[in-house]
Amino acid sequence: MPWPRAKIRSVLLSLGAVVSLAGCVAQQGDMCTLSAMDSAVSVVWRPADFQGSGGATLRVCVDGSCEERASGDPSEPIGLASVRLPQDVGARKLPVQLTVTPADGGRAVTHTAQAQLTAEHPNGPDCDPVAWVASFRADPDKGLVSSEGFHFQED
Repeated sequence: MPWPRAKIRSVLLSLGAVVSLAGCVAQQGDMCTLSAMDSAVSVVWRPADFQGSGGATLRVCVDGSCEERASGDPSEPIGLASVRLPQDVGARKLPVQLTVTPADGGRAVTHTAQAQLTAEHPNGPDCDPVAWVASFRADPDKGLVSSEGFHFQED
């Protein structure tokens, strides 16, 4: 026999009250979201910066692990290579090597830098995970430079 509408409404209202109460209790403690984040060293660039050489292949190596990407279509706003690290790597300095090989077969150029890993807390300061990250910008003339102030458009 089907339940009467009044009984269904009563059950739904009771469940709603329980959910609301649980939300209030949860807000009294630390609220953590469920965002994931990997420890990594990332290198960003503007593909248009590498247009003069007909494009290039960018190879980023960190502590023995490497990622390689084409510089990309000059109409794209950003290129990215990210080398994942062990999640618990900690606040360390790691060597980073960028090798830029022109697509036209020109001579490859290698740049090196030290990455100082810093903690990122994507879900809040008291929530897991803690990711250890560093980032650089690939400049066709200067090599690895700070990514601070990186713009998608030409200056």
